[in-house]
Order: sequence, then structure tokens, then C-alpha cells
Amino acid sequence: MNIPFLGGRRRRRGPAFGVAVFSDGDDTHEGIADLLAECDLLRSQAAREGVRLDDSAASLEALDQLLPGWRDDEEVLAWLGNDAGLYLGTVIVRTVPGARWEIWSNGQPVVRLSSGREFDVVASGHEWAASGAPELSQLYAEVAEA
Repeated sequence: MNIPFLGGRRRRRGPAFGVAVFSDGDDTHEGIADLLAECDLLRSQAAREGVRLDDSAASLEALDQLLPGWRDDEEVLAWLGNDAGLYLGTVIVRTVPGARWEIWSNGQPVVRLSSGREFDVVASGHEWAASGAPELSQLYAEVAEA
């Protein structure tokens, strides 16, 4: 969009990385968990490759085996990184006792364990989408042992 009175201030800087969730304070943890579990792009990419995402640790292992065709498209890479992180968080929240989503004041969703330790799963998802390392299943194993 070119708006003359803005001058050169509005420049495209590439795709956004990250996700933010804002609430009016009335949301339940279950509602937030359901919203964050959608991961539509990741689920469709996985389905095309014959991988069923059933919110289990085994599905993380299957994702780690996918060929990373998305790395050629910067926009898809950014969205897939978000989805991968949110899916990792979903698996943790649904399978690790005491784990739950926590939303920082800036809107960043993180997973908090019963010990109080927090994990920025979205950042981990971006690392996985961009380089494949660390593997999602490895991250899950580290969190599940904590």
C-alpha cells in the first residue's frame, strides 16, 4: 500500500514470526488450548504426506520424518513454524500431567509445567521448521522428563 503522506516509512520487512493471543480475562484454559491446537497449515501439510496428527508424542516423531519442502517458501515457513510450535505445545499440554498454556502479558503463548518452568514452544517450532533441529520429538522428550 502506498500512502504518500507516510513517505517511505511503511516498508515490507518480510513475514511476521510468532503468534500472540490476547484475552479479555474471561477465557478458560480449555478454550485457549482448543484455539491454539488448530494448527491448520501444519495439519494440512501433514495430511498430504499421510501423517495423522492425533496430539500424541508419536505424531511428533512422524512430523520429524517429513521432507521439508516448505523451506523454499518464506511465508509458508513462518506460518508452519508457528503451527509446529503450537502443535508441540498442544501435545505437551494434553499428555504431560500439570502442563498448561500460559499467555505472557505481550500475548506470547508458552507452556508452563507444574514445576513452574516455561517453554517458548513457538520459538522452538520456528527453529524446527527452518532447520529440522532440534526435532519436535526430542523437545517433547526433554519437557516430559522435566
